[in-house]
Amino acid sequence: MKHIITTLFVLFALHLSNAQAQDSTSIYKKRVLETTEIDFLSSYYTQDGDNAAVSGGIGTEELSDVTAAFVVSIPLSDDEVLTIDAGISAYTSASSSNVGPFDGSGRANPYDASTGASQGDVWVNLTASYSHSSDDRNDIWSAKLSVSSEYDYFSIGVGGSYTKLFNEKNTELSVNGNVFIDTWNALYPTELRPFADGDGLNNTLFDQYTVSGNPNYNPDFKPFDSEGRNTYTLGFGFSQIMSKKLQGSLALDFVMQDGLLSTPFQRVYFNDVADSFIEDFHLADDIERLPDSRFKVALGGRLHYYINETFVLRTFYRYYFDDWGITSHTASVEVPIKLSDKFTIYPSYRFYNQSAADYFAAYEEHLSTDEFYTSDYDLSEYSANQFSLGVSYTDIFTKFHIWKLGLKSIDLKYTQYDRDNSLSANMISAGFKFVMD
Repeated sequence: MKHIITTLFVLFALHLSNAQAQDSTSIYKKRVLETTEIDFLSSYYTQDGDNAAVSGGIGTEELSDVTAAFVVSIPLSDDEVLTIDAGISAYTSASSSNVGPFDGSGRANPYDASTGASQGDVWVNLTASYSHSSDDRNDIWSAKLSVSSEYDYFSIGVGGSYTKLFNEKNTELSVNGNVFIDTWNALYPTELRPFADGDGLNNTLFDQYTVSGNPNYNPDFKPFDSEGRNTYTLGFGFSQIMSKKLQGSLALDFVMQDGLLSTPFQRVYFNDVADSFIEDFHLADDIERLPDSRFKVALGGRLHYYINETFVLRTFYRYYFDDWGITSHTASVEVPIKLSDKFTIYPSYRFYNQSAADYFAAYEEHLSTDEFYTSDYDLSEYSANQFSLGVSYTDIFTKFHIWKLGLKSIDLKYTQYDRDNSLSANMISAGFKFVMD
């Protein structure tokens, strides 16, 4: 917190010094942001599948999520902009409800949702960022502070960036860095908690229910000693206008994580341990255990080609690898089609393919002698296809008004996503941009 207060003090001091410099220098400059802009963003997301990590790689992945966010950009001076981003996301999940599968009135089953408290959660986020541009607009500095929270997780982050434009603004170089300090409030599967407390089969859970299969259920379960996680990111960017019609960019990103990188409520089942059940639910042998460090590298590039007044071609490719054994390829193409001065549609397609992490295995394929293990299909080998169709409306004259806000643009988008391991998802998103009169 001391470092955060220091950072805010420095930003305030910079603002005062810049204001004093402007008072003493009468140079005309175009403002970086002419007036306050307000964006309202929302989305509705649904998914389903048969490989829930909460139940060890089997069971329903049904989930629905509603998200809303406000982004307010405020010009502090000709050179400075303060941006406040506030968002909230509420979800219900049949998968996460089975953290406590015996809370409901029905028969426990990994393919059916429980009605317990773990079936839903709310995530909230607040981010404040400050940017300053030089008089010639060739140097841009920024800093940001973010806080986010949900039931079992809290995160605070700080970051900054520097961008340099030269060659008559045809060339751009940038560097950015972020640090996130996260803390879990570890939530473990219901049936494992008595073994962490030392009660074992004497717990009231096992008085209420009969254990079938192997009745001598006795997992060697140990809670995590530490519940903190740190993430450090460093990114470099290069952008070049190569001709009147062609623009390209490259990005190189590094991510280093340490701490609790396992998800505490995701179950794992061992092939060499006899199965125990309550009703139709397989009792966990352990939870996901992953290394306490991870290093990620991603290298990507974009090419945008202006075909004519109607069509633009946007392409993207990224290669990724990490020290958990995952490599991936992402390729996408988008073709905005300008129907009129105000309306544009933009169909797009994205392909993704990844190899499996060294520690992944499917339901009941791990051994109890393994050091690390997970049955989370996000870490499995899979390919995915994503199709999207968006439409945007833009009115630079902001003729339509709500109170003192002029409507500048509307964006609507539908996305369909499918993996080859049964997961499918759909999302509808909307964005509205207003400017203050």
